[in-house]
Amino acid sequence: MSDRPRPRAFRLDDVSVALDDVRAPPSPRAEVRLESEPIPTETHAAPIDEGERQIEAAQRSGVAKPWRPSLGALAWTGFGGLVSLGVGLWVTNLLEALWAKAQGFGWLGLGFAAALLIGVAGLAAREIAALLRQARIAELHAELARAHAGDDRALARAAVARLVALYKARPETARARAELQRAMGEIIDGRDLVEIAERALVKPLDARARAEVAAAARRVSLVTALSPRAVLDVVFVVAQVVRLTRRIAEIYGGRPGLLGFIKLARSISAHLVITGGMAVGDTVLQGLIGHGLAAKISSRMGEGVLNGLLTARVGLSALAVCRPAPFHAAKPPTVNDVAPFLFGGKD
Repeated sequence: MSDRPRPRAFRLDDVSVALDDVRAPPSPRAEVRLESEPIPTETHAAPIDEGERQIEAAQRSGVAKPWRPSLGALAWTGFGGLVSLGVGLWVTNLLEALWAKAQGFGWLGLGFAAALLIGVAGLAAREIAALLRQARIAELHAELARAHAGDDRALARAAVARLVALYKARPETARARAELQRAMGEIIDGRDLVEIAERALVKPLDARARAEVAAAARRVSLVTALSPRAVLDVVFVVAQVVRLTRRIAEIYGGRPGLLGFIKLARSISAHLVITGGMAVGDTVLQGLIGHGLAAKISSRMGEGVLNGLLTARVGLSALAVCRPAPFHAAKPPTVNDVAPFLFGGKD
Protein backbone atom coordinates (compact mmCIF):
# COMPACT_ATOMS: atom_id res chain seq x y z
CA MET A 1 0.00 0.00 0.00
CA SER A 2 1.33 3.42 -0.85
CA ASP A 3 2.49 5.77 1.95
CA ARG A 4 1.05 8.86 0.27
CA PRO A 5 -1.13 11.00 2.60
CA ARG A 6 -4.76 10.47 2.12
CA PRO A 7 -6.82 13.57 1.18
CA ARG A 8 -8.63 15.19 4.07
CA ALA A 9 -12.35 14.74 3.99
CA PHE A 10 -14.55 17.79 3.77
CA ARG A 11 -18.23 18.45 3.55
CA LEU A 12 -20.26 20.49 1.08
CA ASP A 13 -21.47 22.66 3.94
CA ASP A 14 -17.93 23.98 4.38
CA VAL A 15 -17.78 25.00 0.71
CA SER A 16 -21.13 26.77 0.90
CA VAL A 17 -20.04 28.68 3.99
CA ALA A 18 -16.83 29.78 2.27
CA LEU A 19 -18.75 30.93 -0.78
CA ASP A 20 -21.14 32.85 1.42
CA ASP A 21 -18.18 34.65 3.01
CA VAL A 22 -16.89 35.62 -0.43
CA ARG A 23 -20.26 36.85 -1.58
CA ALA A 24 -20.97 38.71 1.66
CA PRO A 25 -21.21 42.48 1.10
CA PRO A 26 -18.43 44.53 2.62
CA SER A 27 -19.06 46.40 5.82
CA PRO A 28 -19.96 50.08 5.60
CA ARG A 29 -16.53 51.04 6.92
CA ALA A 30 -14.82 49.04 4.18
CA GLU A 31 -17.00 50.40 1.40
CA VAL A 32 -15.03 51.59 -1.61
CA ARG A 33 -16.44 54.48 -3.59
CA LEU A 34 -16.59 53.99 -7.34
CA GLU A 35 -14.74 56.46 -9.49
CA SER A 36 -17.91 57.33 -11.39
CA GLU A 37 -19.77 58.18 -8.19
CA PRO A 38 -19.70 61.94 -7.52
CA ILE A 39 -17.82 63.03 -4.44
CA PRO A 40 -19.71 65.63 -2.45
CA THR A 41 -17.87 68.89 -2.00
CA GLU A 42 -17.29 70.15 1.49
CA THR A 43 -18.60 73.57 2.28
CA HIS A 44 -16.76 75.93 4.55
CA ALA A 45 -19.52 78.47 5.04
CA ALA A 46 -18.98 80.92 7.87
CA PRO A 47 -21.46 83.48 9.16
CA ILE A 48 -20.89 87.12 8.33
CA ASP A 49 -19.75 88.91 11.46
CA GLU A 50 -21.72 91.66 13.16
CA GLY A 51 -19.38 94.45 12.05
CA GLU A 52 -19.86 93.55 8.39
CA ARG A 53 -23.64 93.41 8.86
CA GLN A 54 -23.54 96.91 10.32
CA ILE A 55 -21.54 98.25 7.38
CA GLU A 56 -23.87 96.69 4.81
CA ALA A 57 -26.91 98.02 6.67
CA ALA A 58 -25.40 101.51 6.62
CA GLN A 59 -24.65 101.22 2.90
CA ARG A 60 -28.22 100.13 2.16
CA SER A 61 -29.51 103.24 3.91
CA GLY A 62 -27.54 105.56 1.63
CA VAL A 63 -25.15 104.72 -1.19
CA ALA A 64 -26.73 101.33 -1.95
CA LYS A 65 -30.34 102.29 -1.28
CA PRO A 66 -32.54 101.30 -4.24
CA TRP A 67 -34.89 103.93 -5.59
CA ARG A 68 -38.52 103.34 -4.72
CA PRO A 69 -41.46 105.55 -5.63
CA SER A 70 -42.75 107.48 -2.66
CA LEU A 71 -44.80 110.56 -1.88
CA GLY A 72 -41.66 112.54 -1.14
CA ALA A 73 -40.09 111.55 -4.45
CA LEU A 74 -43.32 112.45 -6.26
CA ALA A 75 -43.43 115.86 -4.56
CA TRP A 76 -39.80 116.63 -5.38
CA THR A 77 -40.30 115.48 -8.97
CA GLY A 78 -43.25 117.82 -9.40
CA PHE A 79 -41.39 120.70 -7.77
CA GLY A 80 -38.31 120.14 -9.93
CA GLY A 81 -40.44 119.95 -13.06
CA LEU A 82 -42.18 123.22 -12.30
CA VAL A 83 -38.91 124.97 -11.53
CA SER A 84 -37.42 123.66 -14.78
CA LEU A 85 -40.42 124.88 -16.77
CA GLY A 86 -40.22 128.27 -15.06
CA VAL A 87 -36.51 128.62 -15.82
CA GLY A 88 -37.10 127.51 -19.41
CA LEU A 89 -39.90 130.06 -19.86
CA TRP A 90 -37.75 132.82 -18.39
CA VAL A 91 -34.85 131.96 -20.72
CA THR A 92 -37.21 131.90 -23.71
CA ASN A 93 -38.61 135.33 -22.85
CA LEU A 94 -35.11 136.66 -22.30
CA LEU A 95 -33.92 135.39 -25.68
CA GLU A 96 -36.96 136.89 -27.42
CA ALA A 97 -36.28 140.22 -25.75
CA LEU A 98 -32.65 140.11 -26.81
CA TRP A 99 -33.59 139.29 -30.41
CA ALA A 100 -36.07 142.16 -30.39
CA LYS A 101 -33.42 144.50 -29.06
CA ALA A 102 -30.66 143.55 -31.46
CA GLN A 103 -29.78 140.51 -33.51
CA GLY A 104 -26.26 140.40 -32.08
CA PHE A 105 -27.63 140.31 -28.54
CA GLY A 106 -29.90 137.48 -29.60
CA TRP A 107 -27.04 135.39 -30.93
CA LEU A 108 -24.99 136.14 -27.82
CA GLY A 109 -27.87 135.10 -25.54
CA LEU A 110 -28.41 131.94 -27.58
CA GLY A 111 -24.74 131.02 -27.16
CA PHE A 112 -24.92 131.52 -23.41
CA ALA A 113 -28.10 129.43 -23.25
CA ALA A 114 -26.39 126.62 -25.20
CA ALA A 115 -23.39 126.75 -22.85
CA LEU A 116 -25.75 126.57 -19.87
CA LEU A 117 -27.59 123.59 -21.35
CA ILE A 118 -24.37 121.72 -22.10
CA GLY A 119 -23.02 122.45 -18.64
CA VAL A 120 -26.19 121.29 -16.89
CA ALA A 121 -26.29 118.12 -18.98
CA GLY A 122 -22.63 117.41 -18.15
CA LEU A 123 -23.20 117.97 -14.43
CA ALA A 124 -26.24 115.69 -14.48
CA ALA A 125 -24.29 112.97 -16.29
CA ARG A 126 -21.43 113.27 -13.81
CA GLU A 127 -23.82 113.05 -10.85
CA ILE A 128 -25.49 109.96 -12.28
CA ALA A 129 -22.11 108.34 -12.97
CA ALA A 130 -20.98 109.10 -9.40
CA LEU A 131 -24.15 107.60 -7.93
CA LEU A 132 -23.76 104.45 -10.03
CA ARG A 133 -20.09 104.17 -9.07
CA GLN A 134 -20.87 104.36 -5.36
CA ALA A 135 -23.63 101.78 -5.75
CA ARG A 136 -21.22 99.45 -7.57
CA ILE A 137 -18.64 99.79 -4.80
CA ALA A 138 -21.25 98.93 -2.17
CA GLU A 139 -22.40 95.97 -4.24
CA LEU A 140 -18.80 94.81 -4.67
CA HIS A 141 -18.29 95.06 -0.92
CA ALA A 142 -21.29 92.78 -0.29
CA GLU A 143 -20.19 90.29 -2.97
CA LEU A 144 -16.70 89.96 -1.50
CA ALA A 145 -18.22 89.42 1.94
CA ARG A 146 -20.49 86.65 0.63
CA ALA A 147 -17.64 85.02 -1.30
CA HIS A 148 -15.45 85.00 1.81
CA ALA A 149 -18.21 83.71 4.09
CA GLY A 150 -19.21 80.90 1.71
CA ASP A 151 -15.70 80.19 0.36
CA ASP A 152 -17.23 80.56 -3.12
CA ARG A 153 -14.37 80.47 -5.62
CA ALA A 154 -16.47 81.44 -8.65
CA LEU A 155 -18.03 84.43 -6.90
CA ALA A 156 -14.66 85.44 -5.47
CA ARG A 157 -13.00 85.41 -8.90
CA ALA A 158 -15.79 87.51 -10.42
CA ALA A 159 -15.74 90.01 -7.53
CA VAL A 160 -11.94 90.29 -7.51
CA ALA A 161 -11.98 90.88 -11.27
CA ARG A 162 -14.38 93.78 -10.67
CA LEU A 163 -12.10 95.09 -7.93
CA VAL A 164 -9.13 95.00 -10.30
CA ALA A 165 -11.16 96.84 -12.95
CA LEU A 166 -12.09 99.52 -10.40
CA TYR A 167 -8.45 100.55 -10.02
CA LYS A 168 -7.18 99.88 -13.54
CA ALA A 169 -6.65 103.61 -14.18
CA ARG A 170 -4.29 104.00 -11.20
CA PRO A 171 -0.62 103.39 -12.08
CA GLU A 172 0.35 102.81 -8.44
CA THR A 173 -1.84 99.70 -8.34
CA ALA A 174 -0.26 98.05 -11.42
CA ARG A 175 1.88 95.63 -9.41
CA ALA A 176 -0.99 94.59 -7.16
CA ARG A 177 -3.31 94.11 -10.12
CA ALA A 178 -0.75 91.92 -11.87
CA GLU A 179 -0.40 89.83 -8.71
CA LEU A 180 -4.15 89.37 -8.51
CA GLN A 181 -4.37 88.41 -12.17
CA ARG A 182 -1.86 85.62 -11.52
CA ALA A 183 -3.72 84.55 -8.39
CA MET A 184 -7.03 84.31 -10.25
CA GLY A 185 -5.41 81.95 -12.75
CA GLU A 186 -4.28 79.56 -10.02
CA ILE A 187 -6.31 77.11 -7.97
CA ILE A 188 -6.98 79.17 -4.87
CA ASP A 189 -9.93 78.94 -2.53
CA GLY A 190 -12.46 81.75 -2.65
CA ARG A 191 -11.74 82.84 0.90
CA ASP A 192 -7.99 83.01 0.31
CA LEU A 193 -8.46 84.90 -2.96
CA VAL A 194 -10.57 87.57 -1.23
CA GLU A 195 -7.93 88.01 1.47
CA ILE A 196 -5.14 88.21 -1.12
CA ALA A 197 -7.06 90.94 -2.97
CA GLU A 198 -7.63 92.84 0.26
CA ARG A 199 -3.95 92.75 1.20
CA ALA A 200 -2.70 93.61 -2.29
CA LEU A 201 -5.13 96.33 -3.40
CA VAL A 202 -7.15 97.65 -0.47
CA LYS A 203 -4.67 97.65 2.38
CA PRO A 204 -2.40 100.33 0.79
CA LEU A 205 -5.50 102.49 0.31
CA ASP A 206 -6.36 101.95 3.98
CA ALA A 207 -3.03 103.50 4.96
CA ARG A 208 -3.79 106.61 2.91
CA ALA A 209 -7.31 106.90 4.33
CA ARG A 210 -6.04 106.51 7.89
CA ALA A 211 -3.47 109.22 7.26
CA GLU A 212 -6.24 111.54 6.07
CA VAL A 213 -8.29 110.81 9.19
CA ALA A 214 -5.31 111.47 11.45
CA ALA A 215 -4.45 114.74 9.71
CA ALA A 216 -8.05 116.00 9.87
CA ALA A 217 -8.37 115.09 13.56
CA ARG A 218 -5.11 116.90 14.31
CA ARG A 219 -6.18 120.05 12.44
CA VAL A 220 -9.58 120.13 14.11
CA SER A 221 -8.19 119.58 17.60
CA LEU A 222 -5.57 122.31 17.21
CA VAL A 223 -7.72 124.93 15.48
CA THR A 224 -10.73 124.54 17.76
CA ALA A 225 -8.49 124.67 20.82
CA LEU A 226 -7.09 128.02 19.67
CA SER A 227 -10.22 129.48 18.07
CA PRO A 228 -11.74 132.42 19.97
CA ARG A 229 -15.32 131.90 18.73
CA ALA A 230 -17.59 128.88 18.96
CA VAL A 231 -19.19 129.72 15.60
CA LEU A 232 -15.80 129.45 13.92
CA ASP A 233 -15.33 126.07 15.58
CA VAL A 234 -18.58 124.75 14.13
CA VAL A 235 -17.83 126.06 10.64
CA PHE A 236 -14.31 124.66 10.65
CA VAL A 237 -15.34 121.24 11.97
CA VAL A 238 -18.13 120.91 9.38
CA ALA A 239 -15.78 121.97 6.57
CA GLN A 240 -13.14 119.47 7.68
CA VAL A 241 -15.66 116.64 7.98
CA VAL A 242 -16.99 117.33 4.48
CA ARG A 243 -13.48 117.50 3.05
CA LEU A 244 -12.43 114.33 4.87
CA THR A 245 -15.49 112.40 3.67
CA ARG A 246 -14.96 113.37 0.05
CA ARG A 247 -11.24 112.63 0.28
CA ILE A 248 -11.79 109.13 1.69
CA ALA A 249 -14.40 108.40 -1.00
CA GLU A 250 -11.92 109.49 -3.68
CA ILE A 251 -9.16 107.29 -2.23
CA TYR A 252 -11.37 104.22 -2.56
CA GLY A 253 -12.62 105.20 -6.02
CA GLY A 254 -15.95 106.86 -5.20
CA ARG A 255 -15.54 110.52 -6.27
CA PRO A 256 -19.03 111.60 -5.15
CA GLY A 257 -20.82 114.64 -6.53
CA LEU A 258 -23.45 116.67 -4.69
CA LEU A 259 -26.15 114.01 -4.68
CA GLY A 260 -23.59 111.29 -4.14
CA PHE A 261 -22.22 113.13 -1.13
CA ILE A 262 -25.72 113.43 0.33
CA LYS A 263 -26.26 109.67 0.00
CA LEU A 264 -22.80 109.02 1.39
CA ALA A 265 -23.51 111.28 4.36
CA ARG A 266 -26.69 109.30 5.04
CA SER A 267 -24.71 106.06 5.08
CA ILE A 268 -22.08 107.52 7.40
CA SER A 269 -24.76 108.85 9.76
CA ALA A 270 -26.47 105.46 9.76
CA HIS A 271 -23.17 103.73 10.54
CA LEU A 272 -22.52 106.12 13.42
CA VAL A 273 -25.97 105.42 14.83
CA ILE A 274 -25.71 101.65 14.38
CA THR A 275 -22.27 101.42 15.94
CA GLY A 276 -23.06 103.63 18.93
CA GLY A 277 -23.74 107.14 17.70
CA MET A 278 -21.42 110.05 18.22
CA ALA A 279 -20.18 108.72 21.56
CA VAL A 280 -16.48 107.91 21.47
CA GLY A 281 -16.93 104.74 23.48
CA ASP A 282 -15.93 103.39 26.87
CA THR A 283 -12.33 102.72 25.89
CA VAL A 284 -11.81 106.33 24.79
CA LEU A 285 -13.41 107.73 27.94
CA GLN A 286 -11.28 105.43 30.05
CA GLY A 287 -8.21 106.71 28.21
CA LEU A 288 -9.19 110.30 28.90
CA ILE A 289 -9.81 109.65 32.57
CA GLY A 290 -6.70 107.50 32.88
CA HIS A 291 -4.51 110.29 31.54
CA GLY A 292 -6.13 112.78 33.92
CA LEU A 293 -6.81 115.19 31.10
CA ALA A 294 -9.86 116.62 32.81
CA ALA A 295 -7.62 118.07 35.51
CA LYS A 296 -4.61 118.97 33.36
CA ILE A 297 -6.04 120.86 30.38
CA SER A 298 -8.18 123.92 29.98
CA SER A 299 -11.75 123.90 28.75
CA ARG A 300 -10.70 125.07 25.27
CA MET A 301 -8.15 122.31 25.00
CA GLY A 302 -10.78 119.81 26.09
CA GLU A 303 -13.11 121.04 23.36
CA GLY A 304 -10.32 120.62 20.85
CA VAL A 305 -9.74 117.03 21.95
CA LEU A 306 -13.45 116.19 21.77
CA ASN A 307 -13.79 117.79 18.33
CA GLY A 308 -10.78 115.83 17.16
CA LEU A 309 -12.34 112.62 18.47
CA LEU A 310 -15.58 113.43 16.68
CA THR A 311 -13.74 114.06 13.41
CA ALA A 312 -11.80 110.81 13.73
CA ARG A 313 -14.99 108.91 14.49
CA VAL A 314 -16.73 110.29 11.39
CA GLY A 315 -13.64 109.54 9.31
CA LEU A 316 -13.55 105.92 10.43
CA SER A 317 -17.23 105.50 9.57
CA ALA A 318 -16.56 106.99 6.13
CA LEU A 319 -13.64 104.55 5.73
CA ALA A 320 -15.85 101.58 6.58
CA VAL A 321 -18.68 102.65 4.27
CA CYS A 322 -16.51 103.64 1.28
CA ARG A 323 -14.19 100.62 1.49
CA PRO A 324 -14.83 98.27 -1.47
CA ALA A 325 -13.87 95.15 0.50
CA PRO A 326 -14.83 93.90 3.97
CA PHE A 327 -12.31 93.64 6.81
CA HIS A 328 -10.86 90.13 6.81
CA ALA A 329 -7.12 90.25 6.26
CA ALA A 330 -6.92 93.58 8.09
CA LYS A 331 -8.41 94.66 11.40
CA PRO A 332 -10.82 97.62 11.42
CA PRO A 333 -8.97 100.68 12.75
CA THR A 334 -10.08 102.41 15.92
CA VAL A 335 -9.85 106.01 17.08
CA ASN A 336 -6.83 105.12 19.19
CA ASP A 337 -5.13 103.63 16.11
CA VAL A 338 -5.50 106.69 13.87
CA ALA A 339 -5.29 109.47 16.46
CA PRO A 340 -3.20 108.33 19.46
CA PHE A 341 -2.00 111.91 19.93
CA LEU A 342 -5.44 112.80 21.27
CA PHE A 343 -4.77 110.53 24.26
CA GLY A 344 -1.22 111.64 24.92
CA GLY A 345 0.34 108.90 22.80
CA LYS A 346 2.72 109.12 19.85
CA ASP A 347 1.84 108.92 16.17
